[in-house]
Amino acid sequence: MNLPADGIAVAATCRVRGFSRQAFYKWNTNPVSRRDWDDAHLINAALDIHAGDPEFGYRFIADELPSRGIVAGENRVHRLCSQQRIFSVFAKKRGLHRRSGPPVHDDLVRRQFTAQQPDRLWLTDIPPSTDIDRVRPSQAPPEVSRRK
Repeated sequence: MNLPADGIAVAATCRVRGFSRQAFYKWNTNPVSRRDWDDAHLINAALDIHAGDPEFGYRFIADELPSRGIVAGENRVHRLCSQQRIFSVFAKKRGLHRRSGPPVHDDLVRRQFTAQQPDRLWLTDIPPSTDIDRVRPSQAPPEVSRRK
C-alpha cells in the first residue's frame, strides 16, 4: 500500500483511521507479523495432519507437529484448532444450540403445574414407604406449601 504514490496524504489518512503515522510506516514495512505467519503455517500443518487422521484432536496434532519441523505448545495448538474448528470426529459438540426433540412421553399433567389443593398434583415420585414428614425438601412437590 503506497499512499504517497497514489496522491493520498498519509497524515490525513492516519488521522481519519485513528492511528499514528509511525504505526502506519511500521506496518507498511512488515504488514504480516512473524506470529501471524507462524500461525498460518501451523494451521496448514494441522489441517494436513487432521485430514490424515480425523479421529484425533489437537493433542495428537500437537504430538505430530515436531515431526514436520514445527515447535508449538499444546495450548497454542488448542487455541488455533479451536479458532479453525479443527476437532476430533468423536468430540462432544457443546454449545451448538441444538433444538430439543419431541417429548419422550405423554404429558399426563397437561402442563398444569399448580395444584388446586394438597396431594392432587405430584411432579416427582416418592416411594410408598416414605413418610411425607421425612421427605427431603428436594423431593417434596414444589407447588404445595405447608406455610400459612
